[in-house]
Amino acid sequence: MTAPPDDCLARNEWICGEYLSTRREILVDAVLQHLELTSLSVLIAVVIALPLAVLARRWGLASGPVLAVTTVLYTIPSLAMFSLLLPVYGLSSTLVVAGLVLYSLTLLVRNILAGLRAVPEETRQAARGMGYGPVRLLLTVELPLALPAAMAGLRIATVSAVSLATVGAIVGFGGLGNLIYAGMNTYFKAQVLTASVLCVIIAVLADLLLLGVQRLLTPWTRAARG
Repeated sequence: MTAPPDDCLARNEWICGEYLSTRREILVDAVLQHLELTSLSVLIAVVIALPLAVLARRWGLASGPVLAVTTVLYTIPSLAMFSLLLPVYGLSSTLVVAGLVLYSLTLLVRNILAGLRAVPEETRQAARGMGYGPVRLLLTVELPLALPAAMAGLRIATVSAVSLATVGAIVGFGGLGNLIYAGMNTYFKAQVLTASVLCVIIAVLADLLLLGVQRLLTPWTRAARG
């Protein structure tokens, strides 16, 4: 006698193996879109935040305006942010990426700037005494020493982007957020829980991956702690 089929979908249960087996392709597509939105936005934010932090470090007068603008951007509610960007980007994934980039700037600029400011002045003076110019000093001395703080900001920004990407569902480009919002509208328990758990897994794995990269790039921090 064969076992009765699992009808957890019909019972609308929170934990449902049948949902995973029958919606596998949908889940994979949502995860891939979520990863694309998150990784692209954080990468663009790093490219923008790095020169802004360097500018704020080199020219003190720029520090206040740079930090003020990025902080104000972070305080704008996500729905309002996407609404403000809508006339520029329309209903597209670019709209979501642009919003996530703006939110990531605050975390990245502040941490990179904090790392650059933490570089001892005597270290800079010693490098200059060895003939290091401004660019070489930045690339080979200041940025490497600022890496721990910068990587901490990158980890926070990445986890934040994974979370905020779900809000992109309001314009149809939210990755797993699309499944969460659709499931909430229809009270589809298995879909809401599965998509939410996948978001958490992505955030945790991304943080662990970046932590591993940070340890590889900054071996001297482990030696100092030891």
